[in-house]
Amino acid sequence: MVAQSLTEDLRLAHLLADQADAITMARFKALDLRVDSKPDLTPVSDADIAVEDAIRTMLQRTRPRDGVHGEEGEDTGWGPRRWIIDPIDGTANFVRQVPVWATLIALMDGDAVTVAVVSAPALNRRWWASAEGGAFVGRNLLNAVPCQVSTVLSMADASLSYSEIGEWVDAGLGQQFANVLQACWRTRAYGDFWSYMLLAEGAVDLAAEPKLSLHDMAAPYLVVAEAGGIFTNLDGAPGPFGPSAIAANPHLHAEFLARLRGKRAQ
Repeated sequence: MVAQSLTEDLRLAHLLADQADAITMARFKALDLRVDSKPDLTPVSDADIAVEDAIRTMLQRTRPRDGVHGEEGEDTGWGPRRWIIDPIDGTANFVRQVPVWATLIALMDGDAVTVAVVSAPALNRRWWASAEGGAFVGRNLLNAVPCQVSTVLSMADASLSYSEIGEWVDAGLGQQFANVLQACWRTRAYGDFWSYMLLAEGAVDLAAEPKLSLHDMAAPYLVVAEAGGIFTNLDGAPGPFGPSAIAANPHLHAEFLARLRGKRAQ
């Protein structure tokens, strides 16, 4: 077993992820899966609701003083500690029976993310991190290896993962993003959480999305940061506060950011 800093909060986050995995895998490819549209026209399934409800119930029992911010429900609790939950990141994949989706769980103390778990049971993968405790990937706590971002030095040698080109066009950054795509060695739309987890593992070197929410970013942010990467918004401010996510290894982040802004790196 790889030496890890296993705080009680991190252990709890894994238990929450175990519960989420049981629910999502039972509903994945279910013939009676119910899918509705939210006001922003994005899909939400009965599995999304069931996972968030189950996590909230478990947290109410184990951490009653902690707040909860989830994608599907109202914010609850008080005090500086709050759990950030995305019950299924990649719901569009989930409902189309594409196995690239995950439950994202993070704990924040004030503005600091202290614990993160990203669990993708259909891929048989889980990533986790704790502040100053490193980032890891494996099937479970007993079968894990550390995550480390790549050491690629040049955009011309870099692999970029993204979600949707149309989002960059809608943000008025379509040409800038197209220029970045042309500058890279390889580009693939792995999408959603997976872009950032592959970055943390060193399998890709750059990842970005122009429009995200806190529940999309809190867990991936800590995994990337603890793997040695840099995760900011388009203004260069570090952290999961968006509304954009620009992530890369330390050698490439400044140039990546500058190119997305339509400028030359200094």
